[in-house]
Amino acid sequence: MIRLSLTLMALATPALAQEYPVDRDAVLACFDATAGNLNPPGCIGAAAEMCMERSEGGYTTVGMASCVSSETAIWDELLNTVYGDLRADMGALDADDTNAGRSRVEALRDAQRAWIAFRDADCAFNWAIFQEGTMRSLVSTGCMLDMTADRVLELHSHLEAPY
Repeated sequence: MIRLSLTLMALATPALAQEYPVDRDAVLACFDATAGNLNPPGCIGAAAEMCMERSEGGYTTVGMASCVSSETAIWDELLNTVYGDLRADMGALDADDTNAGRSRVEALRDAQRAWIAFRDADCAFNWAIFQEGTMRSLVSTGCMLDMTADRVLELHSHLEAPY
């Protein structure tokens, strides 16, 4: 039931996100400022906050959740890009290391699949805690934003590592 609710919320988000646009450049600037730093200075969520401030109804429950979901969508695009870059790097290391015990690409894929399952379950748990109130959408969308942005930074730190 919770998964269905989250799925329905996720399906509705793109339509709502169009009404509450997030400044893509602000998110990219945040990424640039925090890349390689696993303790970001606090700009994650700032684009969503700007969206709330400048959108009519931005501080309603729907507006806040939509602005946060819009920022999350940009971080998710970054996640896919960083994951692809890291996968390519790990593939090159695998190709150069014919004595490797385990494929780095497969290990990354397995870790990412497990992380997605954990993120989704953890945010569903956060939603479930507040399922009887309006806070549920704010808590769950905030969870998705924080965990997705943190994962981008975590994977990006591996791109910076001297392997």
